[in-house]
Amino acid sequence: MLMSYREALNQAMREEMRRDSRIFLIGEEVGYYQGAFKVSKGFVEEFGPQRVVDTPITEAGFTGLAIGAAMAGLHPIVELMTMNFGIVALDQIVNNAAKIHYMSGGQLSVPLVIRGPGSAAHQLGAQHSQSLEAWFCHVPGLKVIAPATPHDAKGLLKSAIRDNNPVIFIEAQLLYGTKGDVGDGEYTIPIGVAEVKRAGHDATIVAYSKMLLLALEAADQLSREGIEVEVIDPRTLKPMDLPTIVASVKKTGRLVIVEEGWHFCGLGAQIAESVYREAFDYLDAPIQRVTGADVPMPYSRPLEDAAIPNKERIIKAVKAMCATP
Repeated sequence: MLMSYREALNQAMREEMRRDSRIFLIGEEVGYYQGAFKVSKGFVEEFGPQRVVDTPITEAGFTGLAIGAAMAGLHPIVELMTMNFGIVALDQIVNNAAKIHYMSGGQLSVPLVIRGPGSAAHQLGAQHSQSLEAWFCHVPGLKVIAPATPHDAKGLLKSAIRDNNPVIFIEAQLLYGTKGDVGDGEYTIPIGVAEVKRAGHDATIVAYSKMLLLALEAADQLSREGIEVEVIDPRTLKPMDLPTIVASVKKTGRLVIVEEGWHFCGLGAQIAESVYREAFDYLDAPIQRVTGADVPMPYSRPLEDAAIPNKERIIKAVKAMCATP
């Protein structure tokens, strides 16, 4: 079945809320406005205002409320208008949600999903265009998911809702309108399992979220020029399926990592370190990283475009590696 990314998310939450009455959705404008990006369209009509809870502009407050509800046995889904607003709730996320299971000696769990749009869209300015997944991945106790396709978004969101741990679920804003085959019937995708989106033998590209779409476009163009690239989507950023990435690099001997986030201390640095540790003797060229610029996101559209990875930069990085003796 062909559906949009937002429709896949809507379907995943709807199916889970019908399955389990403990699940509720909370956030700004998730009810009568149907979500800032219309992901919760039709929810308040079906599930009512007790399970689809509109809140004031108080991210720290309603995130803390959701953590308490999860500790008490409910399964909250927190929708943030943008993951950038998660910074306001960072104390709740990092010092409470991520630590309560450990600090209680396993007596308490926090089955909580915090989801919403991340990364840049079009001219939203520096405070609304950040890719913060590396921040969340750094924190023990959090799982982090960033799906690129409607099929993966639905299956992974269902798995996140069923997980007994706090999960950060990042949806790139520019993906909401993209469409893909979701299939018929109910399904889940295991957390922590990557997928080879395109097979190849000359180089490996690792990319996630909307960068995956750029990587696949680059791979198509490179193929027309005689370079066959393998493209891997981690899907889950923490825990990450490093064995799949390492196996691909051992086959191709080259690796390009594409991420929209900042270069310094970015997620790609962790992937590169892991590959160097596990597959150094198999590399035929130094690992290349294609990242966002280390600047606050400009508002100017030409400058914004310059700060974000594009297909041409990915192709250039692959060709540079393939030219290495």
